[in-house]
Amino acid sequence: MSEHQSAALAAAKILVARRVSGEQGPRLPEACRPADIEAALAIQDAVTALWCETQNDSVGAWKCLQPPPDKLVVGPIYTSTINSIPPVAVWPKGDRARIEPELAFFFGKDLPPRPEPYTPADVDAAIARTHLALELINSRYAEPDAAEFPEMLADGLVNQGLFIGPEVSAEKSRHADEIQIHIECANGEISEHAGRHPNGNPRAPLYWLAEFLRSRGQGIQAGQAVITGSYAGVIEVPLDTNIKVYYTDLGMLEVSFTAK
Repeated sequence: MSEHQSAALAAAKILVARRVSGEQGPRLPEACRPADIEAALAIQDAVTALWCETQNDSVGAWKCLQPPPDKLVVGPIYTSTINSIPPVAVWPKGDRARIEPELAFFFGKDLPPRPEPYTPADVDAAIARTHLALELINSRYAEPDAAEFPEMLADGLVNQGLFIGPEVSAEKSRHADEIQIHIECANGEISEHAGRHPNGNPRAPLYWLAEFLRSRGQGIQAGQAVITGSYAGVIEVPLDTNIKVYYTDLGMLEVSFTAK
């Protein structure tokens, strides 16, 4: 095992242990702390391998964005952390769950590694359906704001899971660059969010992801979902109460959260 592989595995053991226990901790030790994007991706791959081996799990989804300069926004979401039936157990922040309203695109065909690039038409043809979704947010760092971007990327960019809501119109969703998000909680809390997709076109990150994974000898598998960016950033909602999230002109999902 090379020095880089050894460092990635050491970091992965720390991050996987925190995923299992829900405990947050300090930044990774300097000896295994990623200094750049490639080192972060190596740790992310090591986390996936170790998690899937020890938890008998698989990659059920991906999160991504069209990356800004000098960054990559991509991370696996594990099958055991994907739910569609409430209540959903989460690692909370105090007495609140942290969510991001998104769209989830489910693939009905594999997009395996191949020599030639995937076109947007190739990706569109592989999409089977689109659902309302909530990314579930939690960091493995006690002070994530103090961590540098490669450390956050190594940890999967604060993902702890995914909630899948109802299927929605594929045609409406592909043009949903702006969505008003209205949230009603059974305890009386109401909030409004003027939602806008961070890349404009909610499918644009799919096209990037297909090419990114292809270039690394990976691929998107049939049955996997991909979320492509929050319409309203991180929203905190109460635990142990019914919550309705309305995506104007698309639909509504109902969910509730309990603390692990």
